[in-house]
Amino acid sequence: MKTLKLLFIGCVFLGSSCTSQSNKINGVSFVASSKEITTQHIDDVKKVSANYVTLMPFGFVKSLSSPNVIYNSQKQWFGETKEGVKQYAKEFQQSKIKIMLKPQIWVWNGVYTGTIKMNSEDKWRTLEQSYEDFILAFAIVAEEINAEIFCIGTELEQFVKNRPEYWIRLIGKIRKVYSGKLTYAANWDEFKRVDFWEDLDFIGIDAYFPLSNQKSPTLKDFEKGWQPHKNEVIQVQSKFNKPVLFTEYGYRSVNFTGEKPWDSSRIDGNVNLENQQRALQALYNQFWKEDWFAGGFVWKWFYNHKEVGGQKNNRFTPQNKPAEQTIQKMYEKSK
Repeated sequence: MKTLKLLFIGCVFLGSSCTSQSNKINGVSFVASSKEITTQHIDDVKKVSANYVTLMPFGFVKSLSSPNVIYNSQKQWFGETKEGVKQYAKEFQQSKIKIMLKPQIWVWNGVYTGTIKMNSEDKWRTLEQSYEDFILAFAIVAEEINAEIFCIGTELEQFVKNRPEYWIRLIGKIRKVYSGKLTYAANWDEFKRVDFWEDLDFIGIDAYFPLSNQKSPTLKDFEKGWQPHKNEVIQVQSKFNKPVLFTEYGYRSVNFTGEKPWDSSRIDGNVNLENQQRALQALYNQFWKEDWFAGGFVWKWFYNHKEVGGQKNNRFTPQNKPAEQTIQKMYEKSK
């Protein structure tokens, strides 16, 4: 009883930002495919003790200054469409796995979305309407599938910076069609400049913070690298008194994985499975015990589990690597 009383007092003190270590969002970023999914694909997610998945329908723009978002197209993979999202959600929910729906923009040729910026007022207005159509279409889907969380955007710094009033209005419009919790996925170097956290339910961060420039850092090195970034996260969390959600987090299984964790360029023949495992363990050690930290979604998880990842894979996925066991142990502890 005394323990419960102390926890209650802590939650009151922290306001809406309190989430106990044993009640975290333990998520995977589930990559859409061209096919429907089945219980077999769900079982592989359940094996790592995940209690949430992110579903990620994509909208496409042709260039950084193109104002038209193309989405829900017959040319897209099934899992990226409205019907695909509904089918995926139904399968996961039958296994009691919760959903964050996170519609994302992809610039053709993989250019970074944070630099999307229009070169005229007319183009800005066209982009605003096109993006609103895209995001509200999936907000309605989120409501239909009873998704627990809806993410209103991902790494759109210049769009957010240049059109601040638009985003406040957009949040209001989303609230009218969707009744769950909202977040925005800010890039690791963007989150402290976002002004509308008070209008959302979570401070969302794609947590690719640089931690070490060493080839193979120790666990202690990784944790030391977290300290300045963690302090910044705490400052923003304290200012807005909202729980922090790592809308994406992850590391490649490569040398120097802590130097530029966001780097997805292909480096052949460079595999360091232990780096990925230690980096993930350091992140869990630093954040999963914090009451103000809601949890996160590891990047990324493919549906065809037995055919991906593995000992020779240097990409982000933890599947069939030591990192998978690290995730399973931590998620099991905190579900």
